[in-house]
Amino acid sequence: MDGMTDKDKALLRECIRVAHEAMEKGNHPFGALLADEDGNIIMEQGNAFTEGGSAYHAETLLLLRAAKKYSAEEMSHFTLYTNFEPCCMCTGALYWANVRRLVFGATEKQLLEYTGSNDENPTFSLPSREVVKYGQKDITILGPTDDTDLIKEIVKDHIGFWDARG
Repeated sequence: MDGMTDKDKALLRECIRVAHEAMEKGNHPFGALLADEDGNIIMEQGNAFTEGGSAYHAETLLLLRAAKKYSAEEMSHFTLYTNFEPCCMCTGALYWANVRRLVFGATEKQLLEYTGSNDENPTFSLPSREVVKYGQKDITILGPTDDTDLIKEIVKDHIGFWDARG
């Protein structure tokens, strides 16, 4: 059991929508959103590879935007949702922005099955739980989902995407 609520899974599906929209704009199919404690979407962000290359991950861009708008106290009540497990850069942004809950759909290891050695997305095999365990904040991490239908939805846009860019 992944511990996710139906609302968590619904918000992960919104990340899939955001990721698909990013892909339609020529970016990589990654999407993230911030939600409040009631599950209301505060902000969303797709990957912006065409604007800044490999460093323009959806999660980091979203967290930087949110940190300009909300206080650290407000951020501590938000949840970051993302279709794939955040890399170490994005997990660090989550930590420094003071978001205390993370929900992701599929792991970085699962992503590697699709990206392979693509230069546009060299995966960084350092799980988010490993990153936050060295910090001083209590951060709840839920993921990956054990919902096989949801996983199929998450990876759909990645099937063949990276081969075509290789």
